[in-house]
Amino acid sequence: MKHFTSLVVAIEDGVARVEFNRSERANAFNRTAWAELGAVMQTLDARPSVRAVALSGRGRHFTAGIDVEFLQAIQAALAPLDPAQRSAHCLEVILWLQAQVTAIEACRKPVIAAIHGACLGGGIDISSACDFRYAVADARFAVKEIDRAISADLGTLQRLPRIVGEGVARELILTGREFGAAEAERRGFLNAVFPDVEALMAAALATAQVLASKSPLAVRGTKAALNFSREHTLADALHEVAERNIPLLCGPGVAEALAAQREGRPPRYAD
Repeated sequence: MKHFTSLVVAIEDGVARVEFNRSERANAFNRTAWAELGAVMQTLDARPSVRAVALSGRGRHFTAGIDVEFLQAIQAALAPLDPAQRSAHCLEVILWLQAQVTAIEACRKPVIAAIHGACLGGGIDISSACDFRYAVADARFAVKEIDRAISADLGTLQRLPRIVGEGVARELILTGREFGAAEAERRGFLNAVFPDVEALMAAALATAQVLASKSPLAVRGTKAALNFSREHTLADALHEVAERNIPLLCGPGVAEALAAQREGRPPRYAD
């Protein structure tokens, strides 16, 4: 694993723990942090021995979102350009940032967000791109872009309504109001809430271990089928998953699952 300056990565027993490591900035994301987020997700996706990923933040917060200094640097870079150049450069920056977040969703391994403290702005983009989310009871959330006179453009507008429903998402996005873990769980954004960080991380890593114990081909195929189904018709999604399942049904994984059940032992799947 390459060295990262904004992340701490540890891999054990098929589980990659990725921690945001800018606690002095409430884990706010500057350009380097965004680049490293995309890079680590691509790296973990390509590593067969990694079967599940847990994302969390060091220090007091998950993340305060995009670093204000990074926004100011973008504005400074745009200022001397003519309108056409400004628009082209701004689009390039936004599309690049979107790609770093989408790398979470594109990772074939399931990704769990373990959230404590603040999860604001870009934190909603990041956590919405994860497969599911756990949090501490005193975690706080907000889609803050509206209060910075911009639209959330890294995935929240597209992903959050699919998680919590259209009406709830529009209210949270358009008001920018803060909401707590209890409401986030009630709205379906969180899968579970825990009393403290220790319990949160224990649960996230335990769930990641459960995911790592499953057939990696089946897990990757299931995540891909879920992502495909979200963007396509029912008929197309049914056909796609049928095609995807053919090599699994004909492969060694099913035989191993049946043998393990018959012999009363955990299954052993190749990476």
